[in-house]
Amino acid sequence: MIITTMQDAIGRTPVFKFTNKDYPIPINSAIYAKLEHLNPGGSIKDRLGQYLIEEGFKTGKITSKTTIIEPTAGNTGIALALVALKHHLKTIFVVPEKFSAEKQQIMRALGALVINTPTSEGISGAIKKSKELAESIPDSYLPLQFENPDNPAAYYHTLAPEIVQELGTNLTSFVAGIGSGGTFAGTARYLKERIPAIRLIGVEPEGSILNGGEPGPHEIEGIGVEFIPPFFANLDIDGFETISDEEGFSYTRKLAKKNGLLVGSSSGAAFVAALKEAQRLPEGSQVLTIFPDVADRYLSKGIYL
Repeated sequence: MIITTMQDAIGRTPVFKFTNKDYPIPINSAIYAKLEHLNPGGSIKDRLGQYLIEEGFKTGKITSKTTIIEPTAGNTGIALALVALKHHLKTIFVVPEKFSAEKQQIMRALGALVINTPTSEGISGAIKKSKELAESIPDSYLPLQFENPDNPAAYYHTLAPEIVQELGTNLTSFVAGIGSGGTFAGTARYLKERIPAIRLIGVEPEGSILNGGEPGPHEIEGIGVEFIPPFFANLDIDGFETISDEEGFSYTRKLAKKNGLLVGSSSGAAFVAALKEAQRLPEGSQVLTIFPDVADRYLSKGIYL
């Protein structure tokens, strides 16, 4: 495939099949992982960045002089910066201090201005600061992935159709991490329309609130929420798996050592949850999960230590 921009390489990622050869998966069952870390920006959020900017131009929210502003843990910022290059747009990202230095360096490498907010304020603090910046900077656009319906729409129209094309409609469960909630909601809606009996299982780290826990710190990046995503309205979710940092990082390392899959800790957490789901289902079940991002942006966090 010959491309002229890196945006042309977004999507069409492969699917990895796991069986009981390496992991305790029931006989004749399988776990399928969509390898979204192989997108050019290193994460599933490349799909979102491309969709948000394309829709912004279509609706007139973005012009050639617009400055894109967004609160992000890093991957959405990288994706928006990558796509913005094609259109020569300025980008400003507001990132809580705790998130990985690598992601912040990559955003800057792509030409973005990165502004940090205190770790203690979480993503809510970054959202507040982004709104303040948008009010003060003329001709700016704040996509605000945490509230924007284009977030789940991006995955409904790109990721989910690829999954059905590749795996058909015999899937038993969809198990995926939840951060902004867009990937989970958009993909789940599409799958549920075509596979009404499919189970929907969300994945969060300890320190997230979906299973009724108290908000708190966690080392697994990219998933976990401080508030219920608005995209979950009218979405019939069967349950949530809460994964400890220890479990998530342990399986992240196993995926590298056993399978050569250099993925982030949210992928390790998703795989643990998918294993648990496969083990409680009948033999012959087919479980789908997503590996959202690549490992190299977490080396300073000791992901393999």
